[in-house]
Order: sequence, then structure tokens, then C-alpha cells
Amino acid sequence: MRSFEINNLDVSAFVKELGNCKGQVWMTTGDGDKINLMSSFCRVIGLMNIIQGGNLSHATIECELEEDESRLFRLNLYGKVEDK
Repeated sequence: MRSFEINNLDVSAFVKELGNCKGQVWMTTGDGDKINLMSSFCRVIGLMNIIQGGNLSHATIECELEEDESRLFRLNLYGKVEDK
């Protein structure tokens, strides 16, 4: 599994794209907390801890599946995901 850092990501778009992911997705906060984003409860708790002004301040995302990583990476880089 590979990981990538996110900064100033639109939370609403990010949560929507998580719904399209097929494997497990984890977020590691700046404090070192590892949160399973495929669990709705964990997602709410985790996102509340790192949201600043409606955007994710800083975190690392790790995906079980490469296709999920690609989807979330494109969202992070371009601000949107266009399916092929």
C-alpha cells in the first residue's frame, strides 16, 4: 500500500469520493492517529479532529486498492475526479 499527503481538500467532495471506494482507506493525522475512513463513525470522529475552516488541514491517506488511491489522489491534485 502506498500513501499520499492531502492538504486543503474539500471535505464534502472527499466524503463523496470515499463512497465510491471499494477497498479500505485509512487517514493518518498529524498527531499519528490512524482512522479507518470506511467506517462512518470513525470518519465523523476523525474528520472533526482535522477540519479547519471547512477544509482538511493536513493528513496522510493510505488505500488498500490502487484504484481507490488513484481516485482520491486525483481529487487531491485537481479538486475533482473524472471517471475514465
